[in-house]
Amino acid sequence: MTSTPTTGLTWLNTAEADDVRAALREVCASSAWVGGVLARRPYADTAALHRAADTAVAGLGADDLAEAMAAHPPIGRPKPGDPASTREQRGMAGASEELRAEMLELNLAYQERFGHVFLICATGLTGEQMRDAVRERLGNPPEREWEAVRSELSKINRIRLTRLADAPEGAPS
Repeated sequence: MTSTPTTGLTWLNTAEADDVRAALREVCASSAWVGGVLARRPYADTAALHRAADTAVAGLGADDLAEAMAAHPPIGRPKPGDPASTREQRGMAGASEELRAEMLELNLAYQERFGHVFLICATGLTGEQMRDAVRERLGNPPEREWEAVRSELSKINRIRLTRLADAPEGAPS
């Protein structure tokens, strides 16, 4: 059984490469990831798109991961004017000043320990859950943390790709 591609997925499959590349960079800032996903077009369905995206994340080296993470703001400080960042970090929107201050301290400690922003798929998580995750991951050895980052990046990319593939008018604005 084959499914009919959604309008957004049809756009991803047929639009000019430069236009798709720009849309994919909004999903993940890694040039290597964008190239890997772009090269595997066309996609029969969103599941095939997700598999390609996961394969591309698995192939990212340290520099590629750093490029991807550089586009992600710290938890508790979404990018101004970026609806994706605000939507994804909604769990911090109503956080107390105490929790916000604690997240700032934890973000700084994490960045000092690992040299990059704390990356978590924050969609659907409360501020407390995000705080607990950063506390737990601060104890990870670097190798395990890189795998956690890779896993979280895949989750974020899947959510963003689904929004892109499900867009009713092709590429979302």
